[in-house]
Amino acid sequence: MQPNASLDKASFWVRFARQWDYQLMILPAILFLLIFSYGPMWGVLMSFQEFNLFKGFWASEWVGFRHFEMFFESPEFWRIMRNTFAISLLKLAIGFPAPIILALMLNEIGGVLFKRFVQTITYIPHFISWVVISGFVFSMFAVDDGAVNNVLLALGLIDAPINWMSSPNYFWSILIGTNVWKEIGFGSIVYLAAIVGIDPSLYEAAAIDGASRWKQIFTITIPGIAPVIIIFLILGVGNVLNAGFEDIMMLTRNLNNGIVMSVADVLDTYVYQMGIMNQRYSYATAAGLFKSFLSIVLLIGANAIARKLGRESLW
Repeated sequence: MQPNASLDKASFWVRFARQWDYQLMILPAILFLLIFSYGPMWGVLMSFQEFNLFKGFWASEWVGFRHFEMFFESPEFWRIMRNTFAISLLKLAIGFPAPIILALMLNEIGGVLFKRFVQTITYIPHFISWVVISGFVFSMFAVDDGAVNNVLLALGLIDAPINWMSSPNYFWSILIGTNVWKEIGFGSIVYLAAIVGIDPSLYEAAAIDGASRWKQIFTITIPGIAPVIIIFLILGVGNVLNAGFEDIMMLTRNLNNGIVMSVADVLDTYVYQMGIMNQRYSYATAAGLFKSFLSIVLLIGANAIARKLGRESLW
């Protein structure tokens, strides 16, 4: 056992030396992760301290789990957790299958020019800033001369203009719909690439057997891209607490009323408000660390369930 272990170790370094040019290419990415991702992780110590900006990390008073207890006992805790899980699960339930459906539809389009046109107009929103997107949404749903109100009034579906953006009843629908519209095209790229990798002979054999295109989708295409779907679903479950920050901040930037924020405030926006706006650094760090811990638990749980079911998994 010992000689084999030393041989494997030696062969690893031999392969590493032979691939020095590839290792050199990924060195900037590794340095980026070490400096900007792993380096700042020591800052979680603030959640166990009464951090004082002038004393620094090492001189600040150590308070243990006090800030976690304050967060769990705060009157905003259950409201924030409800909003976070509700918005995240809605994004997962609606936003996750949307790129898959678009990829399946694009795969069935025969005309190359029309297919490229659809791909282009669905990809473009991903590259538009949320600042621009939010301005577009506010314009569309404006009370005065908003396109949505004008259309509904012209069709006789409403009697008076509706203040869509200031109503908590419509905020989640607008937020989820905007997210799906913005990301559906870019998210379909991976699934289109997976579909291209399916053996064309499978479709030819199915066509000879008399299978319709609809049946080929369910018997060949979807099973063929199932591993990719499962991997992204696991990542989506692990990312379920990331209800959004930029989109919610931009869509509520002109809505300084507690009615809308009662359904819009999530963990990310709460951490920003407590840490940056109210300068409660330790308390905000504790809330952020709690979110990260739950995300890890969900990711490990989703991966374990997928592995137990005999499906693809991350590890």
